[in-house]
Amino acid sequence: MSGLPTPFNDHFGAVAAAYADCRPGYPPELFSWLVGQVQTHGQAWDCGTGSGQAAVGLADYFVSVFATDASTAQIAHAVPHARVRYAVAPAEASGLPAGSVDLLTVAQALHWFDLPAFFAEARRVLKPGGLIAAWTYGVLHVEGEAVDARVQRFYAAEVGPYWPPERRHVESGYRDLPFPFDPVQAPTLALRADWSLPQLLGYFRSWSATARYQEATGQDPVATLAETLMPLWGDPDTPRTIRWPLALRAGRV
Repeated sequence: MSGLPTPFNDHFGAVAAAYADCRPGYPPELFSWLVGQVQTHGQAWDCGTGSGQAAVGLADYFVSVFATDASTAQIAHAVPHARVRYAVAPAEASGLPAGSVDLLTVAQALHWFDLPAFFAEARRVLKPGGLIAAWTYGVLHVEGEAVDARVQRFYAAEVGPYWPPERRHVESGYRDLPFPFDPVQAPTLALRADWSLPQLLGYFRSWSATARYQEATGQDPVATLAETLMPLWGDPDTPRTIRWPLALRAGRV
């Protein structure tokens, strides 16, 4: 793939189908706020789109959304939408015309990019006064003290050693990453879902750390987790509320 600054490590190719099916959706308040920050709503670019969760949310407000990801597997599982055009492309070389984008979003992906090259591309494609917004959601918390404690142990101690090093930027809410744009004060938001136990286990299977654990050990960590969560959860079809803190950074060119 041309234009990539370094060989692309596709951490999510092996779990792309699970990623598309099992990731939480972003809150409507996020999209409402983003739309209110730009004067025109011609084109948005969702960079590092994954399977298109953010792109589809933006499509309700923009004439067109260009959604790119360097992972062919992720784009193959992207959610279709009439106003979203998907493409396999690196973050640092979108192929978009200069000054053509009203809003540039990066959902749960900024920590994978070659940041100096990506920021240069952002300045090139954004219109004057256009907005760039990057967000990430942190570690989940599950309703029920005993259930949540078991989930935290799974995240930190069991699959924790198998997270890529870039995961630390997610845990810090991107506060340790450069963001060389005129800052815009962003709201405090969170993701929320009411999931059954099978739905939650599907989410865990979408983690890159889970795939790396299984590849390294030949064992399925989610199957072991399920055995210990069952007696704590009760009826597996009864949903529990799950929350993720959302960290949002926004700025203008």
